[in-house]
Amino acid sequence: MFLQRKITKYTTDFSAEIERLKNEIETADAILIGAGAGLSTAAGFTYSGERFQKYFSDFIEKYNFRDMYSGGFYPFETLEEHWAYWSRYIYFNRYMDVDNGVYKRLFELVKDKDYFVLTTNVDHQFQKAGFDKHRLFYTQGDYGLFQCSEPCCQETYDNEEYVKDMLEFQEDMRVPTELIPRCPKCGKPMTMNLRSDNTFVQDEGWYRAADRYAEFLRRHENLHILFLELGVGYNTPAIIKYPFWQMTAKNPKAVYACLNFGEAVCPKEIASQSICINSEIQKIIAV
Repeated sequence: MFLQRKITKYTTDFSAEIERLKNEIETADAILIGAGAGLSTAAGFTYSGERFQKYFSDFIEKYNFRDMYSGGFYPFETLEEHWAYWSRYIYFNRYMDVDNGVYKRLFELVKDKDYFVLTTNVDHQFQKAGFDKHRLFYTQGDYGLFQCSEPCCQETYDNEEYVKDMLEFQEDMRVPTELIPRCPKCGKPMTMNLRSDNTFVQDEGWYRAADRYAEFLRRHENLHILFLELGVGYNTPAIIKYPFWQMTAKNPKAVYACLNFGEAVCPKEIASQSICINSEIQKIIAV
């Protein structure tokens, strides 16, 4: 019922909404953060433009890639070239310090609250900013994990050492053959632990996080909970956006807040319980 009846608030002055949001953060019994790609973009994780040109100029020249994301789908002819690209991709979006303060500021806002984070982002920035790893559910994977490409098992592997070696020793857009990561169980090539098809591995850590998320929802059912949605678009709305709308509609004490530059909307049915701020996230949480 929500899909055809959304309300968008267009204004340049969000002072009233910001004050209401501050009050909700202070008074809510709990805060559930739902974070999408827009939050990392606000933190400086841009996948095109100057940053892409700086680190991938050779791939841009050879393949005319428009951005990091689309380049990640290119069917490279060799694993050596594939991992030259992906080792850079992982390092610059997972291990390099990029956050301009957005994640750290968000942590300061909620660190003393009963909070939980549900995110489709895979760049590990919540933990790097100080968020408790036991209050995080990365539903779509993690740039910092490998899995078997088959997969032969439901296990994941930390990849920091692999990635840094491939970054250091690659030449002419290729990594040495001996550095190509392979599954320790079956010997097949590794791949990223990112949800793109039905080969995605949900390991024990994934299921433990899912259970903690479910328990958080059970503990706060019918209480004053703030559903704080940050930078969530419509690529995977069924993970964060639609459930937040539905849970708000079922709980008269709940408040739904949407911070999303250009896409801050809510269904008509929960308009009175909603705070929509159609502005840049980094500007809002810095107020």
